[in-house]
Amino acid sequence: MAFHPLHDRILLRRIEAEEKTAGGIIIPDTAKEKPQEGEVIAVGPGGRDESGKLVPLDVKPGDRVLFGKWSGNEVILDGKELLIMKESDVMGIVDAPVKGKKGT
Repeated sequence: MAFHPLHDRILLRRIEAEEKTAGGIIIPDTAKEKPQEGEVIAVGPGGRDESGKLVPLDVKPGDRVLFGKWSGNEVILDGKELLIMKESDVMGIVDAPVKGKKGT
């Protein structure tokens, strides 16, 4: 993919939630909410502080993160639905590894 986020922005893809509850009930598509968990695909170089010094981002490609329900802007790149958001919209990094392939 030929896309590189600028400044303190990150590109990520949503990680789809399980289709069953812990009790085994299957959740229909119409009742599902958009996932608030994603895998970081690419990150910008970072923001600048008051003195103009570059401050690198805390997230890196491959990190699994949680973000707000209405965070980011949805885009389609190479036929894939992705999100672009500022690092400040990320609430935290999940320590569990992402299942499936890395670095789409």
